[in-house]
Amino acid sequence: MAEIVKMKRRKVRTLSRLSQSWLLYLLALWIMGVAPAFLASGQSNPAKPKPRHPAGSSGSTKHSTSSHSNGHRKTAAHTATRSKHSKRKPLSPKALAKSHSLQRAFVASSQLRPMAQELTAMRSPAAYAGVTAYAQSHIGEASSAAYLALGHAYLEDHKFPEAVASLKKSSTAGQSLSDYADYLSAQAYLQGGKWPEAELVLSGFTARHPDSIFVKSIPVLEANALIEEGDPQTALARLKPHFGEPIANHADFQLAQAKAEMMAGQPDSAAKLFRRVFLSYPLSNEAQVAKTQLAIVGAAAPLSPEERRNHADALYKAGRFNEAGEEYRSLAADPAEAGSQARNALLVAAAHCDWKLKRLNKQELERIPDTQDETGARRMYLLMELARDKDDGDAQRNIVEQMRSRFAESPWLAEALYSSGNMYLLRKDYAHAIEYYGDLARRFPKSCEPERTANCSNYSPSSHWRAAWLNYRLKQYSEAARLMDEQIAYYPGGKEIPGALYWRARVYEQQERRPAMAAAYYQTVIRVYQHYYYAAEAKQRLMALGTVSPEYVAMLTSMRPEMIPELSDDVPEDDPHVVKARLLANAGLNEYIAAEIQAGDGSEEWGAFAEAEIYTSYGETFRAMRVLKRAIPFYSSAPITAMPLTYWRILFPQPYWSQIKTSAAANGLDPYMVASLIRQESEFNPMAISNKSAYGLMQLLPSVGKTMAKAEGMKHFDANQLLDPNVNIQLGCRYLRQTMDKFGGRPELVFAAYNAGDARVVDWRSAAGDQSIDEFVESIPFTETRDYVQAILRNEDIYRSIDQAAAQTALQTKAN
Repeated sequence: MAEIVKMKRRKVRTLSRLSQSWLLYLLALWIMGVAPAFLASGQSNPAKPKPRHPAGSSGSTKHSTSSHSNGHRKTAAHTATRSKHSKRKPLSPKALAKSHSLQRAFVASSQLRPMAQELTAMRSPAAYAGVTAYAQSHIGEASSAAYLALGHAYLEDHKFPEAVASLKKSSTAGQSLSDYADYLSAQAYLQGGKWPEAELVLSGFTARHPDSIFVKSIPVLEANALIEEGDPQTALARLKPHFGEPIANHADFQLAQAKAEMMAGQPDSAAKLFRRVFLSYPLSNEAQVAKTQLAIVGAAAPLSPEERRNHADALYKAGRFNEAGEEYRSLAADPAEAGSQARNALLVAAAHCDWKLKRLNKQELERIPDTQDETGARRMYLLMELARDKDDGDAQRNIVEQMRSRFAESPWLAEALYSSGNMYLLRKDYAHAIEYYGDLARRFPKSCEPERTANCSNYSPSSHWRAAWLNYRLKQYSEAARLMDEQIAYYPGGKEIPGALYWRARVYEQQERRPAMAAAYYQTVIRVYQHYYYAAEAKQRLMALGTVSPEYVAMLTSMRPEMIPELSDDVPEDDPHVVKARLLANAGLNEYIAAEIQAGDGSEEWGAFAEAEIYTSYGETFRAMRVLKRAIPFYSSAPITAMPLTYWRILFPQPYWSQIKTSAAANGLDPYMVASLIRQESEFNPMAISNKSAYGLMQLLPSVGKTMAKAEGMKHFDANQLLDPNVNIQLGCRYLRQTMDKFGGRPELVFAAYNAGDARVVDWRSAAGDQSIDEFVESIPFTETRDYVQAILRNEDIYRSIDQAAAQTALQTKAN
């Protein structure tokens, strides 16, 4: 169990669960400013949609990709990147002409995006009707893009004749996305069982669309069509020229080859390929097909029990517990392939799947024989978890003691120790929690990352840190300091290191009275983890120390921030793939945008930004933010100067800034705090609805919204009003103010309550005694809530730093 409690993370879902017509949806998008910015601003025939500027932001921070219009001062690395791009290979006349054609198609279909996006997300009758009306009322490329959106939606709904009809209309109306129309038509024919028609479309695809991103996929599609037509030899002939290419390592390629070879009378080689697909790509759809085929030809290449077990293990590790449990039980029931020892192991593995699915029966588990091996250790671990689930401390302690005696080196003992430590942490029995966490760290002192070794556990770093922190909390400072020193030495680079450095500094400062050492540790946190929560706390502690010369510590000096790769916002405006990606966005085909951009020359340096900028240009800041979060996971420790400000503005956007400032001021709140909370709650997705039915930007429950609306004098309140950003921010700021008043204006307590509930925070605070606020934050027992609080405080710091950097850039630009 990796977490103390099994809290479900808030997952956002779109408006797809609401039954609104496309007209109301489109109207809502216009009201919220989600419509493309050039439409809202009244531009005619723009070269591309320009990003919406947050109200009150500096014009020098606009999200323009033009190398001439960007007003930001670049870092040295960024300047070097732009210089390299200035040597970019010029486009050929043919490519330039194609780019211009795509640009015209983009402009022509610029108003399609809201309707196409709704169709992609909802595929409701109203959504279909809206895009159909658009397609019929436009001509040329605008109509073509709309029919492509319809064809794609029909294909997703498995309405293959309708898909083909719409895609044909797309090709007739325009040619800019004709490769997509052909590719999707082929898919519709294949899935609809129209093999000759599919082969007819595919046979000349590469000649018609030599620059398409789908060219590499065509041999597999052709082979599948030919196989269904009963022509395996021609199918193999289509695949053979690509045997030495990367595509030959893909599951779909190998499955097609296996099918063709089996049909061509080569069962031995086909069986080997089916085995390879089943074993090498266990989580793919192709693996399930291969499994079925192996039942037919498997005698030529039978799966060993070990191979079948490895496949089930892969499903288990991927969290596919239902499928894994079925695999384990199927193998256990095969007398020819499983002896009693192996059968017990499989039954315990299946029981573990049941526990993950919250349906494990204790009596069934106890019927599995108790053995002195890893199977027995796993069985006892599951019995311990059942005891913990019932809060049976006596049974839990008894089982762990037995495991310590019988399975001293088993990884299942590590699992049991970690879960037990969590159990007592939640009980506020810190002495027993330390016992279990400390025992785990001593028995399994190594982390299993990056590779598994003897006496390792993935829980070692966190267990060691929890033992260190709980000793500090119990005022056992000498032991806490020893463990903190070990944490820094044993687990460098771990996520616990910023906290370990900070709290070791606190011990140096307050208990050991060594301010020079404390200053050295505080400075290291600030230097290496610039925007982390503990960096801000370290700055305050360092200021309180006054003029102290930090002591030299070689170990601290060797610590370095994560390296920042070269990043560029210098997107080639005329690259055909970039322009085509924007056109795909108009048609609502988001799933192909990234692949299209990646086909552009040099996209490894600007591709993620180009994709994010497309979403930003439509006001879809949450999509843009997610793209850069995935591409730049290290951003929270990066100095502001390490990346172009355009990146920061996407990672930390300020949409609805005018409303945020107004509502924040009306409630005596800092607008940066409100924006930081929104970023953490919904990523600025106004249509977000959590699995707890919390709505909109600030994730308000309908009951909370109703209460706040009454206080605001709003009549006839409806929960759907919380999807209006203005209403959500207005009511959310009032609720935030109310929570601030309840918890004495301490943001840390407020954010913890916002995430975990008021009652829990009251409980945690009452148990805290004379804790300082930073001690309270580190003591939050829910990992999700602790990270949430620290993230919002970090967000505030970064927001301020971005605006300060933008203001400095504007002054320098003006001075020059």
